[in-house]
Amino acid sequence: MSYCLNPTCPNPENLVYSQRCQSCGSQLLLRDRYQVIKPLGQGGFGATFLAHDQGLPGEPSCVIKQLRPSGSAPHVLQMARELFEREAKTLGKIGNHPQVPRLLDYFEDHEQFYLVQEYISGDTLQEEVKLNGILSETGVKQFLSEILPLLQYIHEQKVIHRDIKPANLIRRTQDARMVLIDFGAVKNQVATSQSGQTALTAYAIGTPGFAPPEQMAMRPVYASDIYALGVTCIYLLTSKTPKDLDYNPNTGEMMWEQLVQVSDHLSNVLRKMLDVSVRNRYQSAAEVLRALEIEPYLESLAKGLLIKSDTSSKERTHNHLENSAVLCSNPSAAVTSAGVAQVAAAIRARRAKAAEAAGSHQGSGMAKSTTLANSNSNSNGSQVQNSKVERKLDTQGLLTAYLKGRRDFALHNLSLLNLQGVDLSQTNFHSAQLQKTNLQGADLHNSDFGKASLTRANLKDANLSKAYFNHADLEGADLRGADLSNAYLSNANLRGANLCGANLTNAKISDEQLALAKTNWMTVRPNGKRGLL
Repeated sequence: MSYCLNPTCPNPENLVYSQRCQSCGSQLLLRDRYQVIKPLGQGGFGATFLAHDQGLPGEPSCVIKQLRPSGSAPHVLQMARELFEREAKTLGKIGNHPQVPRLLDYFEDHEQFYLVQEYISGDTLQEEVKLNGILSETGVKQFLSEILPLLQYIHEQKVIHRDIKPANLIRRTQDARMVLIDFGAVKNQVATSQSGQTALTAYAIGTPGFAPPEQMAMRPVYASDIYALGVTCIYLLTSKTPKDLDYNPNTGEMMWEQLVQVSDHLSNVLRKMLDVSVRNRYQSAAEVLRALEIEPYLESLAKGLLIKSDTSSKERTHNHLENSAVLCSNPSAAVTSAGVAQVAAAIRARRAKAAEAAGSHQGSGMAKSTTLANSNSNSNGSQVQNSKVERKLDTQGLLTAYLKGRRDFALHNLSLLNLQGVDLSQTNFHSAQLQKTNLQGADLHNSDFGKASLTRANLKDANLSKAYFNHADLEGADLRGADLSNAYLSNANLRGANLCGANLTNAKISDEQLALAKTNWMTVRPNGKRGLL
């Protein structure tokens, strides 16, 4: 089917190969390349559609977002143009994160405004709850461990999302990672005028019930997203939307505690996330992560990372860690949680550091942050240090898993493997060990290397476009001729890394980082120009 984008068309559905709409005569192929298939949703200021991009081989799916001004008056068109340009700029700035849809194109056509984005296949949290029922406390903690690091990243880019809710969170089918969509209501936390008000500010305020009081008063802050995330957690625990809940008439607080069965600890965290007073609320995603103190749940959550599926590859199940395990219909799509693993590794690292500082370290087997080690007590009550438990894969095992569809290798030891020229694109290597790994000429675009160790790795001529390297260790890595365009390299260690001839166009990287690396006149700097610093 070809779908007509004319907002006033009485019958927008057409035969698949139609050139013009049979009802209104509008051209159906948008910008001579996008064939719209069907509508996905509609809001007060626009609509979204599923489309095929006929300008690319294979005609991949994409999402077209059409902003529809409610009138043709100049101030209305200006408001629409402001919203359009702001969302495009925001997606362009933060869309290189693996949990945010990429912006593919944007344009204006006949006073209609269009954004073309990466299509995220999967169910929204709202659909998951309707299909499978509410989540347990363990499931909510896993959800928070996945989404809070993403929220922290967005806030570090000085962006407030302003519309976090279950319908805007999709669990991607490909790798079961949570993706945040719909940045149409975002606010860039920068001063625009003395009043701070625009026609748009008064319009895009988010979703009532999920938006806190200060946001409804058009004064959003980063903590406003924390509140919306707290409301989302209540929905996951109760399946009730804000309009289905009662509120304290004196304080305006949501009355939810009698509806959930969770520990006092989680209740306290949620209570502070949902405080109507912004001053008393958590001010950052990092504060919430620290407050969660996820240690008591590590063992049960960890089991969810290791369960293998024994169901038919044609079946599809959606169990949410009710018994600390995730079952998937396809072994290649088995749900893993890089967020949980990341938090678990960080906690173990802090424990190890504290024990070492206290002088309780015995022997040389103390676990580091990149290994999983446990300590148990023997019958005499003394501590016995278990040997390291590493998730090790050889070259063939990794490639076989990838070909079967697996895309999550977080916390794995992949050091010294020969992966020259292979396709490992869009893969999660968060906190993985890749020291001296040969990845020369490999396709690694849009992959997540956050906190990974890539010391002295061979990444010569590799495709690392849109890759995520936040806090990655690239000391001594060979990146000669690598494509690092639009890569996120903030906080990455580049001491001694060889960037001669590398393409860093639009990469997120500081001059201080580049000064620590080797560059030459062939290095393409973030501004697109060649030359030394």
